[in-house]
Amino acid sequence: MTNLRNRFAIAALAVLLGACASKGPTQAHFDFGPLPQPAAVTAASIAPIIVADMTGPASLDSERMHYRLLYADARQQRPYAYNQWTATPLQLMTQRLKARIAQAGVKVLSTTDAAAGAMLLRTELDDFAHNFESATASGGTITLRASVFSAHKLVDQKSFTRSVPAPTADAAGGARALADAADALSGDVLNWLATLPAPK
Repeated sequence: MTNLRNRFAIAALAVLLGACASKGPTQAHFDFGPLPQPAAVTAASIAPIIVADMTGPASLDSERMHYRLLYADARQQRPYAYNQWTATPLQLMTQRLKARIAQAGVKVLSTTDAAAGAMLLRTELDDFAHNFESATASGGTITLRASVFSAHKLVDQKSFTRSVPAPTADAAGGARALADAADALSGDVLNWLATLPAPK
């Protein structure tokens, strides 16, 4: 009986998520939106830093939007119909992290800048997911690993995770939740950077 209810719930969600497909190919493109208010962090303690482009699995190097039904099969990633990101999650996360660090007053340098002695921030995106706990409840979860180097030596490394509930059980809600998670996680990275010693 439980399996039957799950099948009905999955079928209903599939109809809801793919409803836009039956009305014609009207595509919706999502990004993280405008920057929120600056994070409360002591930026003066953070030295100028080179922020490398974020890396991650091949599945996050595509503009396609995906979701997972944790209550049905958490191992299966499903694509949204006619919903995409404006850039890949790796690009969106890189842009957001750089923007949030700069917004806090830190000098952000690129890998092409000649900055002898500057710290280098490398980040790897481990998880970027819109997960459904049920047919009506979902959230965005982001996990990344950050490493800071100085003079080619590892200064520190830390993993960060943020999960934010989605306001609606659809692509738009997932995009909002992931954007909020990205901003919260960027704030966590900033606070961590403020604790690290400045390069000598």
